[in-house]
Amino acid sequence: MTSTYPPAVLPGSGATDYARYMRTDELLALQRCPSERVHPDELLFQIVHQSSELWLKLARSHLARALDHIAADQPSAAELVLRRAALSLQLITEQLHMLRHLQPAQFALIRTALGNGSGFESPGWREVRAATTELDIAFSHLLASLGTTAIVLYRDGQPSDPLYRLAEALVELDERIALWRTEHYSVATRIIGHQVLGTRNTPVDSLVQLISHRRFPTLWEARTELTEASPRGRHGGQGRR
Repeated sequence: MTSTYPPAVLPGSGATDYARYMRTDELLALQRCPSERVHPDELLFQIVHQSSELWLKLARSHLARALDHIAADQPSAAELVLRRAALSLQLITEQLHMLRHLQPAQFALIRTALGNGSGFESPGWREVRAATTELDIAFSHLLASLGTTAIVLYRDGQPSDPLYRLAEALVELDERIALWRTEHYSVATRIIGHQVLGTRNTPVDSLVQLISHRRFPTLWEARTELTEASPRGRHGGQGRR
């Protein structure tokens, strides 16, 4: 049976309104054609990274909305969009599993087509990183305006409180970034090995140092201080702050 579609009414060059709205002709033309690829799996490599940039673009949009909600004293609305941003990070982490299908010899050939290109140059991650810095500052200002601290929030607050839930959404986002970096390191070493240089002459093992970096350090430090002040902690019994 041949399907017939109603005539396209949206502006554009696509054959259908779906193609025109989604701009599928342009989207599917962004990858190298078969004659340009140094190896067939270059398509896999390119699609994983291009789709990651789209998810990072979406995450950045959600983080910008979260900043607006925090500025408007709407912690619940900020939490909602932060959860979406965290899910975007989860999705780009999961799709890295596709890269495990690249064999070392295949990827060595694909690397020749990358020039000096590196994931460190990702515009999507650069935007997300900048947004998390803004969020960290905004949340600190919010706590200060309420006359409280992260330690007090976690010690005396309730998990159902909007401010508490917002803090946990920030922590979840931070966790997703760390898990993404962990998977990136795991995949990279699986394909190219340890103690080798990336395309920018950066040691692949330097990725390990990034895994423990926190975008919202105050929220993690609060956990540490509360633990150390507990009866089993290093400073147990020295009083509450």
